[in-house]
Amino acid sequence: MPRLGLSMIVRDAEAHLERCLESVRDVADEIVIGDTGSVDASVEVARQHGAKVISVPWENDFAKARNRVLEENTADWILFIDADEMLDEQARHAIPGLLAAELVAGYRVTIWNYVLTLTNRLWDSPAKPNPVRVEAARSYPAYVEHQNIRLFRRQPEIYFEGRVHETTGYRILATGGRLAEANFVIHHFGLAVNAETRMRKSRLYRELGRQKVQETPADAQAHFELGIEELDTFHDPAAALACFERVIGLAPDSHRAWAFAGIALVRLERFREALTYLKRAEQLGARTSVVYEARGDACYRLGDFSAARRCFFEAQEHGATSAVVESKIGVCEVRLGKTEQGTRRMKSAIEREPGFGELYDILTMAAVWMGNPSLAAETAERRLAAVEPTAEGFLRAASIRARLGEWQRVSDLLRRGCERFPEAPKLRLAWSELQQQCAPAAASPLP
Repeated sequence: MPRLGLSMIVRDAEAHLERCLESVRDVADEIVIGDTGSVDASVEVARQHGAKVISVPWENDFAKARNRVLEENTADWILFIDADEMLDEQARHAIPGLLAAELVAGYRVTIWNYVLTLTNRLWDSPAKPNPVRVEAARSYPAYVEHQNIRLFRRQPEIYFEGRVHETTGYRILATGGRLAEANFVIHHFGLAVNAETRMRKSRLYRELGRQKVQETPADAQAHFELGIEELDTFHDPAAALACFERVIGLAPDSHRAWAFAGIALVRLERFREALTYLKRAEQLGARTSVVYEARGDACYRLGDFSAARRCFFEAQEHGATSAVVESKIGVCEVRLGKTEQGTRRMKSAIEREPGFGELYDILTMAAVWMGNPSLAAETAERRLAAVEPTAEGFLRAASIRARLGEWQRVSDLLRRGCERFPEAPKLRLAWSELQQQCAPAAASPLP
């Protein structure tokens, strides 16, 4: 019977490690963990679960760290997961049969990445509603799916490559090994961490990604990974576009590169170019929700509301379940004269995902365009209460109330905004102008 070894690297993973190791109990015959400098109780937790723990110096290279742990493994097969992940219960029944397959060298494993809203995506995969397959995931409304090679034979010629987004896949294929699909799931909770933790991790990934493309400038995948980081995390579409253009130069038939170059061009407001790139992506096989949503955004900004509406419906047909796409359909309907229908759709979208700020912005914009400032003001103020407010949000709500001549509401909004964001210059200026223009009763001094 082939033996299975669990291989991990950890650092300050005490909060999650217990859950992770419990999920592999009675599945792994051997556990080897490389600690890269924990100052919490990670090492103690690992040893309590029978793990062999080694110290691994952190050298800004995930592959190097994982390969050091691989050197200590003795099992026939290797399973690698991270501390913020856990095995599905189905795995303990599925894995023995997978290890018995003589002609397979590695398995692509499906990973469910839990997120806080259906609006999230991972690359070009949209979020799906969470069916609560494990109790630990009950609090998450959605997940995004992707695959990675997480189970493979332990052989000297199979090792990790890549300073970041490391994989054994290239080595398996280079040695003539066969890859197959695993029939179990890994649950990942690391995308739903707080914003500070997520940004710290993203800065590291971008730094390592930049080093990776310098070291392997002909690696199209490395340029693509960096482009995604620049686009989705750091919101720099110009830097992202340069990465995707580099991918296209190296791999002209990469439909993902054409698709995300098109998305970057939409964000740069180069809409006609964006449509050209997105059409090319579709011709190459990129018939995904993110492509159709991006086409809809470009068509909308070019004033073709009918085409935009069709694209957003196609995004839904290809898996988009987020309320944002539904809201975008609504605003297209408003612009096409279907005012009541579109307004109902946008309000329904807010009810579905009341914690997502963009939905309020879309309805506010549509209400202003419809000449319904009361609805616009009400929606802008609901956003302040439902979502983490911003200085711009207070200004927007106050501006709409000013158009209605409701100066006491304007005063209240600006006061609250200044109290929440005392260093915001535009808020302070608006407050000062209100004091000068309105009656004293409507603009009493700030405390």
